[in-house]
Amino acid sequence: MKYYIGVDGGGTKTYYALFDENKNIIADVKTAGSNHENLEGSFDEAAAIIQDGITQLTKRAGIAVSDVSFTLMGLAGIDHPFQHDEMCKRLEKFGLKNFAIYNDGFIVVKAGSESGAAIGLNNGTGTCCNAIDSTGRMLQLAGLGDFSGDMGNGHWIARMAFKAIYDDVYLGIRKTSMTAMCYERFNIKTREQFLGSVALLDSEQSEEYIMALIDFFFDGLKNGDEACVIINDMMAERSAQLIAAHAAQLTFNGEEIEVVLSGSILTKLPSDIYLDEIKKRVAKKSGRKFKFIKLTQPPVTGCINWILQEYV
Repeated sequence: MKYYIGVDGGGTKTYYALFDENKNIIADVKTAGSNHENLEGSFDEAAAIIQDGITQLTKRAGIAVSDVSFTLMGLAGIDHPFQHDEMCKRLEKFGLKNFAIYNDGFIVVKAGSESGAAIGLNNGTGTCCNAIDSTGRMLQLAGLGDFSGDMGNGHWIARMAFKAIYDDVYLGIRKTSMTAMCYERFNIKTREQFLGSVALLDSEQSEEYIMALIDFFFDGLKNGDEACVIINDMMAERSAQLIAAHAAQLTFNGEEIEVVLSGSILTKLPSDIYLDEIKKRVAKKSGRKFKFIKLTQPPVTGCINWILQEYV
């Protein structure tokens, strides 16, 4: 029996799966996020987290790391060759052999594409848009936060929702239903209390606060709230630009180009209005037809697909 490991490393958690040669998951483990950009110890801390996770995984399965034929990792924060090489150096120091590292956006393509060539749009904690074309060429767009104009991810939506409420209560620019939602949810009575609520981002309630702001946005969007519609238009335009750029720069055979959608914003939340707007805008920007596929299986399955396609 041959064993393979897939690693899906994100900003908030890392998921490890041990596969057999028939793509069955023998064991799995979750640990802390392994994006070096979010960690005080950068690459050293990220590599230690990954090494510990792999060790836990093999122990749980009752095998040794040396019994694993190949490991493929999709890691958030690996956006250019320097980052790739730095992470490889540290994992090699731990004694890890026979492995490959890619940005996590690429394993989404391998997990959800029906043809093997597709564009992957990920809106989760962050945003990235990765593609593998019909010739095997790979291209990543976005993924650098504000530096690459990333929009549509959870943190970005939360910031924009907070700003819209701020513009309402402090600047009087535009009324938004999100204000009443926020005041009721967090028992806020004054605009000063609203401003002070930002301190929740540094508390144990941080995740709850961010998710609440995201919920306010989608509730407002469903009801046609003007501020929410403006935010939706911004992020749909940026996503359409990313998809159209891939279509223009890469080679995709066939009548339709597959677009694999991943991340909680696109797969777990009520984002149909956002997605519909992306489809309208990308159709205008590109002369190609697109087939949108919501990823329904864990992205880590893209690791085993990739291993069996190219590394065995």
